[in-house]
Amino acid sequence: MSGNSTYTPSSGIEKWLDERLPIIRFSKEHLMDFPTPKNLNYWWTFGAILAFCLVVQIATGIVLAMHFTPNVDMAFDSVEHIRRDVNFGRIIQGTHAVGASMFFAAVYIHIFRGLYYGSYKAPREVLWILGVIILVLMMATAFMGYVLPWGQMSFWAATVITNIFAAIPIVGEPILQLLRGGFAVGNPTLNRFFSLHYLLPFVIAAVVALHIWALHVPGNNNPTGVSVKDDRDTLPFHPYFTMKDLFAIVVFLIPFAWFVFFAPDILGHPDNYIRANPLVTPAHIVPEWYFLPFYAILRAIDFNILFIDSKLGGVIFFAGSLLILFFVPWLDRSKVRSGSFRPLFRPFYWLFILNFFLLMYLGAQPAEGTYVLLAKISTAYYFIYFLVILPLLSWIERPAPLPASINEAVLAKSKSA
Repeated sequence: MSGNSTYTPSSGIEKWLDERLPIIRFSKEHLMDFPTPKNLNYWWTFGAILAFCLVVQIATGIVLAMHFTPNVDMAFDSVEHIRRDVNFGRIIQGTHAVGASMFFAAVYIHIFRGLYYGSYKAPREVLWILGVIILVLMMATAFMGYVLPWGQMSFWAATVITNIFAAIPIVGEPILQLLRGGFAVGNPTLNRFFSLHYLLPFVIAAVVALHIWALHVPGNNNPTGVSVKDDRDTLPFHPYFTMKDLFAIVVFLIPFAWFVFFAPDILGHPDNYIRANPLVTPAHIVPEWYFLPFYAILRAIDFNILFIDSKLGGVIFFAGSLLILFFVPWLDRSKVRSGSFRPLFRPFYWLFILNFFLLMYLGAQPAEGTYVLLAKISTAYYFIYFLVILPLLSWIERPAPLPASINEAVLAKSKSA
């Protein structure tokens, strides 16, 4: 997908470096001159926004790790020390905490965009799979980070979520004890989670590099889903899309900054500002908002399925809600990528988005009465969408006519405007 190199070293030092480590040539070819479809809209800027979020989380996390004490007797106080006594500690800690929420908000938008425009379809299957791996790693990293402040919700969320592994036959109990470092959540658990929480962002960064590499092999998808035909369909990435990405990042920073400076604690749970107490169970244990859809799926399975008890069934559906994303490229066999040209696909897609937000709401409610019934219905639609609706639409749907090329689509859009 990358074009022919137009880089010519302009000095002796550049020539010397280019012959030994052609990093400037690589940057010019793959970051500046990379041919990009000219019709990309602002939904495509969330890739750059996510890269920005990752850098912010790593930078603030390193500073926080310098002051955090991973000990059950001192962890809660060390977080308070950061917030009250460390220079700019309140802003750094707030940026890290709010940054996790903004990171997940951006990644969900990025995923929903990919689902709508068919960015998982051939030849981009590996690109999609790497993206799902990043999501799973992000969830593991965020969960472990949520435990570190050692407040009431941190402790009890760790207790509830790690108990998931106990439901796995044979290997579940050894995995649980290995993860906890004992028979209950305690100091070894906190140390393990701190180590992994520090390590995993660098693993995510490595997978992101592979994700970008996998993107640069076939090139970007675009809103029409039509493959690039020639140079008239593309523009160089710099300056056209670097400026667009920078503008989007600035706009993204407006709500980000508002939360950090005016409401840094609004996205957290009040119980987490109480020191962890193993003898007092909170009335309602909930994870952070970005885990709520999957938490709702976990709780929705409160009945036995043949020989599988409800606890193991919940774990299977919880894991399945993530694993099914890996197979989306093969579940949706439609030849048309973009939802813009799939009239039957669109209502089911938007119903899926509404269903996802409904699961998010239900995950924050008590597991009782109507909430459980709605969670079961929403869980059923989540899996039906991927396992039944997408394959069925691939077979019966008659798509709208596609433009012959990206350039034709751009010209038609400009004339209609």
